[in-house]
Formats: sequence, structure tokens, C-alpha cells
Amino acid sequence: MMRIIFLGPQGAGKGTIASLVSAKLKIPHISVGDMFRDAIEARTLLGKEAKKHIDKGKLVPDSITNELMRERIAQKDCKKGFILDGYPRNINQAQSLDSFAIPTHVILLDIPEQVSIERLAGRRQCSKCKHIFHIKTLPPKKEGICDACGGQLYVRNDDKPAVIKQRLALYRTETEPIIYYYQKQKKLHHIDATPTVEFILKEALRVLR
Repeated sequence: MMRIIFLGPQGAGKGTIASLVSAKLKIPHISVGDMFRDAIEARTLLGKEAKKHIDKGKLVPDSITNELMRERIAQKDCKKGFILDGYPRNINQAQSLDSFAIPTHVILLDIPEQVSIERLAGRRQCSKCKHIFHIKTLPPKKEGICDACGGQLYVRNDDKPAVIKQRLALYRTETEPIIYYYQKQKKLHHIDATPTVEFILKEALRVLR
């Protein structure tokens, strides 16, 4: 069983690579961000609470996030393994995950901060299927339209410049300590995420072999 975590700053390509690895290994790609966005669109109580934090570039409280993840991993499609993108985000969440699903591989995608900012500013997401594009590196065939389902593409609130800087600051203080947490467990693998998607995918699959 493979229980994989992708770590890295915003814009490193965690979601893109996780989706590709998911298709190759045939295990689910679980994105906490997408789950919260679904709740926001449905205007659930949880979604409304999450929106207050996400729109300001802040993290949703651990108590909510940990319970959501516990329930998701308990579902049938995760019996053979899973890939996590955006979780855990801090030591508290990492320790919580260890209590119900100990990860087998942790892959850190490394990129400089300026590259992270440039990538996020050009990102576009489908309003229907959540597929992610980039105006420079992964543009849709038709501007503003999703190749996969024909939905409208939009700029997420957390990809706007002011919020990006807040998110990166949070990453440095909240998420970077997890790198050392998994390093001590000898589960961490570094991959340079500045080259092409093809290169990063090849390196990730090499690690997972």
C-alpha cells in the first residue's frame, strides 16, 4: 500500500503531479483545497467557515481539517492507498495523520519563492471539474474554457497577488517544520520542481518505485 504526501510551497505543482501519479498508480488523489472549495460552493456551514479563512490567505483550523481527512481516508477507494496534496500543513496535522494513516512516502517539490509567485499568478481553475491550467505553461486550447469539460476558467481568490504573499509566509512558518519531521523519519525525498512537468513526474515515479 502506498500512502503518499506531496509537500512544497504554493505553485510547486503538487496538484498537477499528484493527479498524474494518481492516474499512473490508480489510487485516489485527495486535495484538501478542493474539498473545502466544494463545501464553499455548496454553502454548507463548514464551507462558510472555511471561506472566511481561505479568502484571507489563512489556514482552516486543524480540528476541522483533521476530521475531514480522517473521514475521507476511511472511504473504500483509499483501501489500496492514496495521494495527499495540501495536507498535512503543519506538525499538528502530521501527527494527527500518523494516528490513523501513517504515510509511506513524502515527496518535497522544491522551487524558489519568485517562481512560486509567477506560477500562482498565472493559474486558472475550471469552475466545474476543478482542472487546473496555466496561461504560460499549460494553457487551455481555447482561452477561458476548460479542455476537459468546457467549463469556465477563473482566478481563485487565493491566487491573487496579495493573498499569494500571505500564503507563502504561512508556508514558511507553518509547513516548513514538517520537512524536518519527515526527514527524521527518513521518509522525505527532494525533487527540483523548476523543470518541466514531464521531468518532475519521471522523478516522482522513480522515487515511488
